[in-house]
Amino acid sequence: MKLGCIGDDFTGSSDLANMLAKEGMRVTQFSGIPDGPADADVDAGVVALKSRTIPVDEAVRLSLDALEWLRAQGCTQFFFKYCSTFDSTKEGNIGPVIDALMERLGALNAIVCPAFPATGRSIYQGHLFVNDTLLSESGMENHPLTPMTDADIRRWLGHQTRQGVGHVPAATVFDGSEAIAAAIASETEAGRPVIVVDAIRDQDLRRIGAAARDMTLVTGGSGIALGLPANLMAEGDLAPPDADWQGHSGPAAIIAGSASRMTRAQVARYAADNPSREITADDVMEGRVTPEDAARFAIEADGTALVYSSADPDTVRAAQERYGREKVAGRLENFFAETARKLVEGGVTRLVTAGGETSGAVVEGLGIEALRIGPEIAPGVPALRAEGRDLFLALKSGNFGDEEFFTKALAVLEGKT
Repeated sequence: MKLGCIGDDFTGSSDLANMLAKEGMRVTQFSGIPDGPADADVDAGVVALKSRTIPVDEAVRLSLDALEWLRAQGCTQFFFKYCSTFDSTKEGNIGPVIDALMERLGALNAIVCPAFPATGRSIYQGHLFVNDTLLSESGMENHPLTPMTDADIRRWLGHQTRQGVGHVPAATVFDGSEAIAAAIASETEAGRPVIVVDAIRDQDLRRIGAAARDMTLVTGGSGIALGLPANLMAEGDLAPPDADWQGHSGPAAIIAGSASRMTRAQVARYAADNPSREITADDVMEGRVTPEDAARFAIEADGTALVYSSADPDTVRAAQERYGREKVAGRLENFFAETARKLVEGGVTRLVTAGGETSGAVVEGLGIEALRIGPEIAPGVPALRAEGRDLFLALKSGNFGDEEFFTKALAVLEGKT
């Protein structure tokens, strides 16, 4: 294994695995830290953790454990993957994990680049944009767990890390990989080793990747992975993506637990023409509906059903005030994990999930240990197959995909492209 990756949630990890596979690496995504060694033919291993919103100390511990497993597989470069909207609080968890990984690896510096232009995420002058809108005005300021109220990634990261935060501006990035590498060295020497790098185009990411050739640790969104395989793989070793992918035509269901703008639009579009059932926080907290009820509805529905809890921000905040933020999030995740188990027990073999926390809960609930990467459904979202099982999944971050995503995902999982 050449590249060792640590993802702070399951959807972001599949996003990264998809990018690396498209660039020709043989990739396996692991659900948590494996008990044994990886297969010898794996070029890049992605250890998916559910560490984005857990306590900082626990996120650091899990990330270091994942790092040690990846080091034991022979990796020569390491990638810490977080969301392209930098989902975090002022306390962490991104900065503390970067600090811990750098210390364990003895790394002199680390790139910070969550940009992913294919999905509208770009960094300019250290500020993160979603399309043409500052992150702090994109809807992410209303995220129920990690409200992003400041688009300046340098400033936000400064709250989280105990190290100096540097910056490589777009003008330098446009000058190419050598200029980027020189700027990284200069920022490191100046005592700013955690370095935010601007990127607004895919070619910027490839240049940044080339500049990171000799770096031990790279961090960011999946976009920066565009430039890493060329550093680590000889051209003849690159493999065609999706070479052995085959879909499945079995029963399907959709679970949506994200409150993002795009997921709510996707829910509205799909529910207009297909069976759907909303699960409110009050329903779950007060025991008015059970996972058995939700699964039964989906299995017995005339068509592929959607079960969702994707309320608007005001409704989400009101529920958090009534019951507590952590309690609501935990109960909903457990609800959908158990619903997924009941669906699979009832014969469902294709499952689409929306929302990072929801997807992580579902994968853990289903006991999936590893995932094979299939064709891309939308930028950042691949089709997946549970290793050794006839179970096909799509794990979607909240804001990814267009309004027709659910219909497209079902078709790709079935083998239709």
